[in-house]
Amino acid sequence: MTVLEVSDLRIDYEGQVLLDHVNLTVGAGEVVALLGPSGSGKSTLLRCIAGVQRPESGDIRWGGASVLDIPAYRRGFGLVFQDPLLFPHRDVGANVGFGMKARDDDRVAHLLALVGLSGFQRRDPSTLSGGEAQRVALARALATEPRLLLLDEPFGALDTDLRERLVREVRSLLTSTGVPAIHVTHDRSEADAISDRVVTLAGLTG
Repeated sequence: MTVLEVSDLRIDYEGQVLLDHVNLTVGAGEVVALLGPSGSGKSTLLRCIAGVQRPESGDIRWGGASVLDIPAYRRGFGLVFQDPLLFPHRDVGANVGFGMKARDDDRVAHLLALVGLSGFQRRDPSTLSGGEAQRVALARALATEPRLLLLDEPFGALDTDLRERLVREVRSLLTSTGVPAIHVTHDRSEADAISDRVVTLAGLTG
């Protein structure tokens, strides 16, 4: 069953057409890797889906209903960037619980356990490694119970061994939670490892 449908989307950048006639679908529980070189418009497309940027034309539908006029904070989509963007003045637990309607320490602990960081609630973000910080960002995104997870090259700044390990772990996590996701990357091996289906930008336009 298709949950997300992007149809005939056009995106401009600085007066130039960046992407045109973009079509993309994501099924329930499906992980789709969006593959393409830097500057090809992958992250811009993700921002349009998230609601951070509005396309020039076309439509984005969830469950058959357009979300174009729904603001980002009401779309129910989680977004994880390459930079974890943790709040430096909050401990790890407070970072994870930030998006919750009501702070639930048991759920925070459960989410941290899911991403392999049991017992990290009181840790200062400045003491975390790059991989640990990215795990916290993922737990924070999952804390909002997103109906779709958008991953914008979250492992791009990590070394090869750590990146490969996190890709395997995140793939397992997405499979176990059943949250559909779009994962942006320029690395084909990463795309193959994390996704059910790889879509190149060339395959989206036409």
